[in-house]
Amino acid sequence: MSDNTAAGRRPVSRRAEYAEATRQAIIDAARTLFGEKGFFATKVDDIAAAARVAPATVYAVGGGKQGLLGTLMDVWTTAPIVADNIERIGRLEDAHAILRTVATVTREMRQEFGDIMRVMIATAPHDPGVAESLATATARYRAGNGFAARRMADLGALRPGLDARDAEDILWLYFGYAGFFALVDDNKWSYEKAERWLLEASSHALFGDAGALT
Repeated sequence: MSDNTAAGRRPVSRRAEYAEATRQAIIDAARTLFGEKGFFATKVDDIAAAARVAPATVYAVGGGKQGLLGTLMDVWTTAPIVADNIERIGRLEDAHAILRTVATVTREMRQEFGDIMRVMIATAPHDPGVAESLATATARYRAGNGFAARRMADLGALRPGLDARDAEDILWLYFGYAGFFALVDDNKWSYEKAERWLLEASSHALFGDAGALT
């Protein structure tokens, strides 16, 4: 008896397994090609060849290039690490620990999904559909920062004159798209060095100290 049957679930058919494998191959091919060639230089035929499917399948399964980039946006913004760390931040009672969590999660997300972010940021000014997807991604991204900012404010940790909205804006300055990309891509810093610097600078901006480092 299979594990699925033993658990009371219907077994997955071979057709369903093949369909999911095909879908994942198309998504993986699109992600690789978008990162290597850019969104506009990548053709549906290129994705189909890399995934070893017919071009029609790319449209039927992935929704074409825009559909695939939207799927990749969902992969990035709904990754399990996001919900896990929102839950963790909700339990923390130390604002410096919250900031350390934000810094670490941002670095991990950038290392894992930075390729998707770069493609969307580069493409959005030239494609309304991608711009809409990027706006959705940014709203989700900022919502996480906003939750962390409200927790810091609730704990009474912000320096005088700052409220939760100010804290959200400061978190976006340091941990939005620009910070890691500027330090890692432009300045050639390691992700670890960039994380330490951003953590120290944001701690001073939010709390008036560098206590998040300890």
